[in-house]
Amino acid sequence: MIKLSKQKKYLLRSSKQVITNLFLTLVIGLFSVGVSGQNLSRFIKTENLTQKYAKYNTVIGFDSISAKVQESGLSLVSRKTLYVANNDNGATELATIILDYEPMSADITINKTVIIRANGKEEALFSKDKVYDYAAPARMIYWGARQKMIEPGKLFSGDAVYIEYERKGYTYALLQSDDEERFIPPMRGHYYDIIEFFDRVPIHKKYFRVEMPNTKELIYKTYNGKFKENIYEKGDSKIAEFELTNIIPIKREYARVADVDIAPKVIVTTTKAWEEKSKWFYGVNEDYGSFKSNPDIDKKVAEILKDANDELDSIGRLNRWVADEIRYSGISMGTGEGFTLHSGAMNYTDRCGVCKDKAGMLVTMLRAAGFESYAAMTMAGSRIENIPADQFNHSVTVVKLRNGKFQLLDPTWIPFIREMWSSREQQQNYLLGLPEGDIMRETPISEPENHWLKIDNNATLNSEGTLEGTITVSAEGQSDATVRSIFTRSYTEQWEWNVRNQIISYYPTAQIDSVYYSEPYKYYEAPVSILIRYKIPNFAPTNGSTMIVNTMTSNGVFGYTQIYGRWNTNLKEREFDFAGSCSQLVEITENITVPENAQLMSNKNRIVSEKGEFVSIDTNISLKNNVLQTKITERFEQRKYPSEAWKEFVTLLKAREDFQKPIVVKF
Repeated sequence: MIKLSKQKKYLLRSSKQVITNLFLTLVIGLFSVGVSGQNLSRFIKTENLTQKYAKYNTVIGFDSISAKVQESGLSLVSRKTLYVANNDNGATELATIILDYEPMSADITINKTVIIRANGKEEALFSKDKVYDYAAPARMIYWGARQKMIEPGKLFSGDAVYIEYERKGYTYALLQSDDEERFIPPMRGHYYDIIEFFDRVPIHKKYFRVEMPNTKELIYKTYNGKFKENIYEKGDSKIAEFELTNIIPIKREYARVADVDIAPKVIVTTTKAWEEKSKWFYGVNEDYGSFKSNPDIDKKVAEILKDANDELDSIGRLNRWVADEIRYSGISMGTGEGFTLHSGAMNYTDRCGVCKDKAGMLVTMLRAAGFESYAAMTMAGSRIENIPADQFNHSVTVVKLRNGKFQLLDPTWIPFIREMWSSREQQQNYLLGLPEGDIMRETPISEPENHWLKIDNNATLNSEGTLEGTITVSAEGQSDATVRSIFTRSYTEQWEWNVRNQIISYYPTAQIDSVYYSEPYKYYEAPVSILIRYKIPNFAPTNGSTMIVNTMTSNGVFGYTQIYGRWNTNLKEREFDFAGSCSQLVEITENITVPENAQLMSNKNRIVSEKGEFVSIDTNISLKNNVLQTKITERFEQRKYPSEAWKEFVTLLKAREDFQKPIVVKF
């Protein structure tokens, strides 16, 4: 993080004069003489864009963003972007260009759109017939987001589209009565922005400039790229400029972390410390009255806690009620939507809301029950950088226990889950909204033992190759939620079929004698349990003296229950960090009684014990007293892993592949 001071300012200005000249030559100079089809066509040819990025359908020739921040925090942003179609597929991709905006907090004005044909000819595009403004498609969140779509129409290989527009406002929802007031950010007087220097297509040059009154702190940091930077003062303003060139889309890797964690970006803010953001989040919701109870809520809380046994049981009952009874569906509250938590009364009446409203409902009910509780902000799916800007997309709840410790609760992520807090959010940054302010924290790792999965198959295999037996599945934590998903994500009339199908989909001739499963919706009473009694003709091919056995779980039965079950060794090395959905402990045992005097033909590479820092595996295959036993135990220690951990994964996955190969038995 870099904070601009007078001393730092002059050092930067002096040492980066060459960079300033480069900015002027490559970026600012292009716009200072005015943008025309001739200039743009010359730029495309001079920079050799179609040849340099020939393997991509489309390239962004340049993307220039300039933001001017007012004393109130309101920002006026000008953006100029040049798209180039390298081939016919690229021309199709550019047939429509969509700009998203939220009218409660931002407005977009398109000033210029032109087509530059491959021969250099310019065609004006701006007209009401070619620009559409319409309600954005919405699912589960209905806050009135809109889109403006530009329709260049028929394009050809080598054609380009230039767009110039202005944006007023910020990227979180807010609604005020005065037209200009609605664009001022929630933390009045403060400014932040996260500029992503990447896209799904190459960007030849990208430039960002921010200008703000010199009364404000200018704090910024660059990530994952060798940026050219220029920081200086001019008159009454502080100015920061950033440029990056030849930006190639990030390589895809299975289960790698989010783009924003590893791609180039710039974060700019005027907030000096997380404590300021924490106090603001606390204050804005307390001032609004988000957590005020009423007689109806008090009555419901008393009803829920009537038979509660202790502190944790009381918290759990309230957490589960909000998780299960407040539907995830976002409707607008008007003023303050997007950053203010809906009032308890509104949530209780509507019985719906997004994550922040479910979190607020739980805070309201916990306080009504006498607990000390607050809301918190977090980022699900990616990292929060240690610079106090709004890098949040999710809201949760914290409650203070009698021992003085805070416990995290998430009523959004725990429907039908036996946890109070979803361990799919482990290793995730969060910020509490406290009256005294707080620092950025990280959720702890949840031990694999909290998420155990056990599969046991006990069966008899006769000399004709028919297998008959019982398979049972039980689980806890996030493994429980995964097992239970075949019920909670289906209609009740499909439940038994979903269980039967775990065997029938692999063995169509199987006979299912009986099926048992614990009550799916009573998840809070006990871990999930499934039992199937079955008979499978022709399970093991045999010639009368030799039999090939491929165990049920090795063949894929109940494979969906293993969080890392579908991972494989196709990827030999990793460049980036990666993530599963949770830590997990897997224990699978199959005991198969085989014909008398049976012998195991080969057990090479079947007995393995590999214990690593991040993952471990133990496998064993034995045949004793006519019982063929296969056993595999896997441990996955956390959710997110550094790239170097992949070596351990490859070892585990290779051992698993060897273990799952068919077994030859002679009798």
